[in-house]
Amino acid sequence: MEYYVGLDVSLRSCALCIVDNKGKVYLERELPCEVEDIADCLAAFEHPIKRVGFEAGAMSQHLFFGLQSAGFDVVCMEARQVSAALSAMRNKTVKTDAKGIAQILRTGWFSPVHMKSREAHGMRALLSTRKALLKKTMDLANEVRGLLKIFGVRLPRTVKHGSFDGLVRPMIEMDDVLAHAVIPLLDARVVLFQHYLELDRRVKRAASQDEVCMRMMTVPGVGPIAALTFKAAVDDPSRFRRSRTVAAHFGLTPRRFQSGEHDNPGRISKAGDRDVRATLYAAANALLMRTMAGSQIKSWGMRLMRTKGRRRAVVAVARKLAVLLHRIWIDGSEFRQEQVGGTA
Repeated sequence: MEYYVGLDVSLRSCALCIVDNKGKVYLERELPCEVEDIADCLAAFEHPIKRVGFEAGAMSQHLFFGLQSAGFDVVCMEARQVSAALSAMRNKTVKTDAKGIAQILRTGWFSPVHMKSREAHGMRALLSTRKALLKKTMDLANEVRGLLKIFGVRLPRTVKHGSFDGLVRPMIEMDDVLAHAVIPLLDARVVLFQHYLELDRRVKRAASQDEVCMRMMTVPGVGPIAALTFKAAVDDPSRFRRSRTVAAHFGLTPRRFQSGEHDNPGRISKAGDRDVRATLYAAANALLMRTMAGSQIKSWGMRLMRTKGRRRAVVAVARKLAVLLHRIWIDGSEFRQEQVGGTA
């Protein structure tokens, strides 16, 4: 007899359910969401455990590697599939969710989620903190703009981040009322911007010291941010058997609805990592609109722009970039113009 464990995980607690290969429930329990407590409960069970499963979430990384190191076969399941299966249950509680997850695990109707390495999460954390500081810097700048409008001070539409303080501070210091209220806001913005610049240097340094990123950056439009974001998201290129599936994984391929005689392709699915999709879109836009050097991929994108419009052309080039970057990573090659002809 084989036994399967389903975990419904929350931030501080989790519900545990053990079923056999026929679906009979043997144990239901609520535990703290700690690897030691869950491992002790499973070790105390009188029968060997075949597999432990839970849906993807914020605690997935911690539980996956923790239970794996404790000697259990662990699988993390795609959240959308689990949600669709559990939606058929009449009542939604942590107890019934854990039972449903155990039954999904038993039947095998799930897609496993790749658990990224600690190095990939470190890269992602660096990119996320850089992005967060830039956003907060822009938010404070917009707040200053809004406050100055009340006093009739209108700033230019575009001001570079580095010159914003030098432009605004002299205007404010001439008015005691404005200076008393807004100078602390400017000081806070300056500190955030300095920390952003430091993180930006760290990102560029990390990309320049990574051999894979350096090869990716030979592609026109792909810079340190795009290369690091793509590398951190993919983590292990061998988990994709075909490079074409990478674009679908990040939601850059159209949805499809087929029923009977109807076969309707739709907009892109927007599945997967939103940051990777946005970064690839920005890289594709830079390739088409900013790079001066000619290439087959740019020529193809410009032809598509004339027939399908700018947005569709940029999405198509972003899809091609995802395929191209994965192939460069797998082959250990660099960008060569003759490699990128054809269609997306």
